Amino acid sequence: MSDSKNRVISKIAIVKLSAMGDVIHAMVALQYIRKQYPNVQIDWIVESAFAAVLEHNPHINNIYKVNLKQIKKDKLSIFKQIKLIKEYSYNKYDLVIDAQGLFKSAMVSKLLKAPIAGFDKYSTREKIASSFYTDKISIAYDANTIDRNAKVMSTALGFEISRDNILNKEPFLFYQDENKTLDEYLCAEKKNILFVVGASWSSKIYSKEKFAKIANSMNENCLIVWGSAEEKEMAEFIASNSCAKVLPKLDLNALKAVISKADLVIGNDTGPTHMAWALNVPSITLFGNTPGYRNTYLTDINKVIESDTEVNPCKLDRNDFSITQIEEEKIIEAAKSLLNG
Repeated sequence: MSDSKNRVISKIAIVKLSAMGDVIHAMVALQYIRKQYPNVQIDWIVESAFAAVLEHNPHINNIYKVNLKQIKKDKLSIFKQIKLIKEYSYNKYDLVIDAQGLFKSAMVSKLLKAPIAGFDKYSTREKIASSFYTDKISIAYDANTIDRNAKVMSTALGFEISRDNILNKEPFLFYQDENKTLDEYLCAEKKNILFVVGASWSSKIYSKEKFAKIANSMNENCLIVWGSAEEKEMAEFIASNSCAKVLPKLDLNALKAVISKADLVIGNDTGPTHMAWALNVPSITLFGNTPGYRNTYLTDINKVIESDTEVNPCKLDRNDFSITQIEEEKIIEAAKSLLNG
């Protein structure tokens, strides 16, 4: 195939390292790249902690892991990571697409020793990253992050992914051999509602007391997922004060499986909640100090409820806990509408 720069391309590498939600938002482009170029080799470079999000995806040929987060704990591990990335360069890519737009992702892209497409300096937070790119693509930094990912990848390859394409996407998370014991937690007589109670920042987390009230008001089969000791403690509090049940610790494969079987996911602005959108499962995402318009796609089945905070996407306030002020009645009303719709 040939891209917009008239290169002949048979192998591409996508660099999107983290975090879970960001990787998911970028993955939507894969099905359209594969439709446009069915024979191109598509590899993905990702932080090892999030590699399982990409696993079993038929549109990806190879998933290559890095562990740049380890460098913060062990400075000398940078040499091991550089050596590893240089080994990936032996694949001799025709094009690398940096869909992250950070200095670290630009450095990874550079080490792959191929032409690089990425955001121009006006389109990314770390402007220095754009100096590494051969092809520089423009889209507003405060634009929807899903649109941004689709734009940088499709433009680099000489075609367009439209909003209508994204609204009519096929589910794009895949799992295999899920834990069948999880089926014991699902209910055929009631709707299965999944609560995602954690997030990367404490100020992005909705009130555990209000989650309990939602569970009691819905009178459905409410299940709680968790990923850390702190989140498990929250989950157990909700369960002890409501009819909700705490799921066992799930790996990412099992998490994808259980979300795919839910009737509704209610959660904070975090990776597992965004999985629902990726799987075409109804969802309500709660936003406080992050912008709903930028971090998700509104659809007939995927809704957002935001606090009254005016959010500047260029300057997020981690000390803004306004998410806890969202009235649970709003969430209950939206949930009933989605379940009865």
